[in-house]
Amino acid sequence: MEVTLELVFITSDDRNVRLSVNNPKEDLDGDTIKEAMEQIVAANIFETSTGASFVAVKEARKIQRGVEVIKFE
Repeated sequence: MEVTLELVFITSDDRNVRLSVNNPKEDLDGDTIKEAMEQIVAANIFETSTGASFVAVKEARKIQRGVEVIKFE
């Protein structure tokens, strides 16, 4: 099953922006994820296409997708 960790931040222009991480470590907990997101905000290394910076952590989402091929006889 494909797993994606979606990190949602609030920007300086009060919009949401998402960073997606494919196949994250399975043992990540909420505290670890939040701490990493806070470090991203503090480092101020990303900006949106409109020049807005990340100013706060909003949420993180673990998204699981699976595909089952159905065979015909």
